[in-house]
Amino acid sequence: MKKVLSLGLILILAMSLTLTGCGSKEVATEEAASKPIKIVAAHNQTSPENPYQIGMLKFKEVAESKSNGAFEVEVFAGSLGTSESELVEKLKLGAADVVVVSPGFMSQTGIEEIDLFALPYLFNNYEHWGKVVDGEVGKKMAKLIQEKSNNEFKVIGYWTAGVRHYYGNKPLTSMKDLEGMKIRTQTSGVVAKYWTQMGSIPTSVAWGELYQSLQQNIVDGAENAYPYFVQQNHHKTDNGKYITETGHDYTTRFLLANAKKFDAMTPEQQKTFLEAADAAVKAERDALYAQEEEYKNIAIKDGAEVNEIDRAPFIELAQPLQDEAAKEIGIEDLLKQVRDLK
Repeated sequence: MKKVLSLGLILILAMSLTLTGCGSKEVATEEAASKPIKIVAAHNQTSPENPYQIGMLKFKEVAESKSNGAFEVEVFAGSLGTSESELVEKLKLGAADVVVVSPGFMSQTGIEEIDLFALPYLFNNYEHWGKVVDGEVGKKMAKLIQEKSNNEFKVIGYWTAGVRHYYGNKPLTSMKDLEGMKIRTQTSGVVAKYWTQMGSIPTSVAWGELYQSLQQNIVDGAENAYPYFVQQNHHKTDNGKYITETGHDYTTRFLLANAKKFDAMTPEQQKTFLEAADAAVKAERDALYAQEEEYKNIAIKDGAEVNEIDRAPFIELAQPLQDEAAKEIGIEDLLKQVRDLK
């Protein structure tokens, strides 16, 4: 009888421990499920007024407010990586979940087709640009990026960094004025080839070092959009005070997410994530459009000189380079689509 009772007690104790263990596992699972998904969002600009920062903060606001606590977004402004190549690498490694990068740095990953958006004088105006990136061409490019990156990168929106203009130590009255000038721009690809054909010398300088390089005559000029170079006070240097509105690039920037992290989300979380991305796209673009005129006026007030130029010769030079690059990387059909939308 004692043996039977002892055996019964052992069985009861074992069942109790098993149930307790199951209960602990269930509690642990519930706790894990209730924890917010941490999203690291990063860009390479340091100014708190920069449109990138405004866009990322909007992403954070919408993702956190609409997800009922499912997302916790941390925004890094120029502190997770000061170069776009660093940000792309961190996205690949999972150290970042959402980043902003330009076509030039994305093409370094081996996805050459992205250079389509870096071609000089590709777009006539913002309306034309919007038709391209928000339409079929933008969808095709997004699909191509995800496939060619082996599902590492997912395009969740297209941002702009504004209309790029020349600024340097003298105004441009014609293309000949660029001969022999050291211009901070890309030093490879179609962009470098374009500036070289105009007679200038493309020179590599890190964005964070450009103010000092302009001051110390390391470069004679550069090219960028008003909100970017005026926020960095480039126009206050002797080699940046003359601005000629060449309008050679209506820039495209990719808002990228880590595709694998996105795929691991629930359908509801994915929906909220994309809604936050859409809100960020609108906020970034609106901020940029407003700031272009604002910072142009600031530059003039600070003593910079602005002039316009006949863009026809510049556009004429760019078109055969567009054709050549498109043929070389196999995007002639996409280039035709872009041109047909003008």
